[in-house]
Amino acid sequence: MTPEETLLLIEKAKNGDAAALEVLVNSNMGLVKSIAMRFHDRGVEFEDLCQIGTIGMIKAIRNFDASHGTMFSTYAVPLIMGEIRKYLRDDGIIKVSRDLKRRSVFVLRAKENFISENGREPTVSELADTCGITTCDVVECLDASMTVMSFSEPVGEVMLEDMLGFDNIPELCDNIALRQAIARLPKQEKQLVYYRFYKGYSQNKVGDLFGMTQVKISRMEKKIMEKLRVALA
Repeated sequence: MTPEETLLLIEKAKNGDAAALEVLVNSNMGLVKSIAMRFHDRGVEFEDLCQIGTIGMIKAIRNFDASHGTMFSTYAVPLIMGEIRKYLRDDGIIKVSRDLKRRSVFVLRAKENFISENGREPTVSELADTCGITTCDVVECLDASMTVMSFSEPVGEVMLEDMLGFDNIPELCDNIALRQAIARLPKQEKQLVYYRFYKGYSQNKVGDLFGMTQVKISRMEKKIMEKLRVALA
């Protein structure tokens, strides 16, 4: 495939052409496999690594900008490698089973395809319909690779959806963008959300854990809520 043909297919894929996306992915599988081979000794099956790398390839297709003068393959390599490294990185306490990892790869790829075709994040319900699984299974797969948060755990008499200004909690829980926004927070802010809205700790107790005053924790919390509101805007 010539560079010109690649650029044409990329533009089509960005505009929601699923066939163009499939052609691009298939024509670049050699690149994905060569990168996946570097990680073959990490305890993950080669086919799984290729599937994960494909997610990085789809992200590269969606974000590639030819005006920067970079070849697509050059641009795609770090995204493919980064996706595999992110998958292999395990900083969590709970170990994810191999079966769950495989299912999460399937769901994540379906999500990337949906974004490419529709230009937006899918809801949990839409992903469930696309994958032919339940919404609970989708959430389990997504949570296998991101921090699990409870959006309706009470904190005294206050709930996270109240602080974010949402009245419809099912709609909030169906918003993958919120789950991802929380996962992207800096480590300390993510921990604060966990202790406040998952464990139900008071601001004073979180302050003791962090070595901060209740006033400072309150300010951090307001800052985090504003970040999440912006992410959902």
